Amino acid sequence: MNLPLLAGALSTILFALSYLPMLHKAARTKDLSSYSLSNITITNVGNVVYSLYVFSLPLGPIWVLHTFYLEASALMLVWFLRYRATHSLSPTGTPFAEQEANS
Repeated sequence: MNLPLLAGALSTILFALSYLPMLHKAARTKDLSSYSLSNITITNVGNVVYSLYVFSLPLGPIWVLHTFYLEASALMLVWFLRYRATHSLSPTGTPFAEQEANS
């Protein structure tokens, strides 16, 4: 294995590992309130556009890393859309904003 390929493989592993705590916390808590829909959407659009470039390259670590980014950002978007309604409700089932207005 040559040095650039080794560096690409190692950086792919490190970048993927750096994303795992974020994904784990989002899956565990279902709280994505610190993320914005516009940021997650732009990330997904950017990843799709960047795919045109990445997948034109020869197969290598960049394919693995980019595929991971595609899947992780798509998963975050799905979770954001699914869980934002859950976290906008109080334990009584009413929206927090409505509950605070009535207090």
